[in-house]
Amino acid sequence: MAWNEPGGSGNRDPWGRRADAGPPDLDEVFRRLRKRFGGGGNDNRGGAAAGPPPALWAGVLALLAALWLLSGFYVVREGERGVVLRFGKFASTTTPGLRWHLPYPVERVLQVNIGEIRTAEIGYRGQIGARGEADVSQESQMLTADENIVDVKLAVQYRVKDAADYVFKVRDPDLTVAQVAESAIREVVGKSRMEFILTEGRDAVAQQVAVLLQETLDRYGTGIEVTSVNMQDAQPPEPVQAAFFDAVKAREDEQRLINEAQAYRNEVIPRARGEVARILADAEAYQGQTVARAEGDGARFEQIATQYRAAPQVTRQRLYLETMEQVLGRTPKVLLGGDGNPVTLLPLDKLLAPSVTESAQAGAPAEPVPPPISLPIRPSRERSDYVRGREPRS
Repeated sequence: MAWNEPGGSGNRDPWGRRADAGPPDLDEVFRRLRKRFGGGGNDNRGGAAAGPPPALWAGVLALLAALWLLSGFYVVREGERGVVLRFGKFASTTTPGLRWHLPYPVERVLQVNIGEIRTAEIGYRGQIGARGEADVSQESQMLTADENIVDVKLAVQYRVKDAADYVFKVRDPDLTVAQVAESAIREVVGKSRMEFILTEGRDAVAQQVAVLLQETLDRYGTGIEVTSVNMQDAQPPEPVQAAFFDAVKAREDEQRLINEAQAYRNEVIPRARGEVARILADAEAYQGQTVARAEGDGARFEQIATQYRAAPQVTRQRLYLETMEQVLGRTPKVLLGGDGNPVTLLPLDKLLAPSVTESAQAGAPAEPVPPPISLPIRPSRERSDYVRGREPRS
């Protein structure tokens, strides 16, 4: 028979109580507890039993207090800072080592890693994170100053420089860094031309983003320091990449031709300058030579004039002979006098030919010179006939 059926088990529940009994007596419950833990209780006559000794309660309380105080010890590892909160409010910042704080719920400690280099990725994901792939395409496409669209991928590395500001000033510091970096790169790209961003302006854009990002984070009081900003890639949108690469190749060819022209210019101009310097040096030398010769001729003329004033006839004869020697010495002519003596017939073809010494130096055998032949000639009354090469007039 079930216990709850009428008349079953004396109308009692499984715990030995009557099913129609009321709520339990609290005094009876406390008496039972005192009997179990205190070693005694009141008897059926209602006499009061002795409780636990006070020293036992004091020891228990002391042990609990010691355990509570010991729970306040904590260790801050190297490269971290401990942020102590007292009733939820910032109290202090602790350095690495063994530290103690008032145990919970009075104080608690948040440990922040300040040595870790964190990375925020804009326009791409090395690993798919909480923001997912849907945001990447929106982050990477940016509008330039010349109204073109460019896909930019940016990596920002940063670390925590103030643990308290990092914990309290912003709700999510890492998300804030990513959002501020995206805003900064959009601002810089919006002020730059597409060609500048895709070619030589990558480093300049990254530096401007780093400065703007750090200024904004300091203004927010995030306690974050930006260590580096690197532009991973910058490309035109995929539908126009082929045309853009053709334009880039044309610019490269233009630059190559400019470089070749500069190289030719650098080669020709120094040569021309050297030629100019040589011509100027020759002109200066010719000037000095001509001036010196003129000065020498003037001095010689002064000396001749002095001698001429002293002996005009002798000086005139000497000048005539020197002049004839200079003039006739450069002509292949032989003059013979007509004073009535036999004229020695010379082999003029041999005399006018190269000398024996020159022939020997050239390696040719020297031919013997025939002896001169003496022939009588008629005397002439005019010396000028012999000079002109004609027969003397009779």
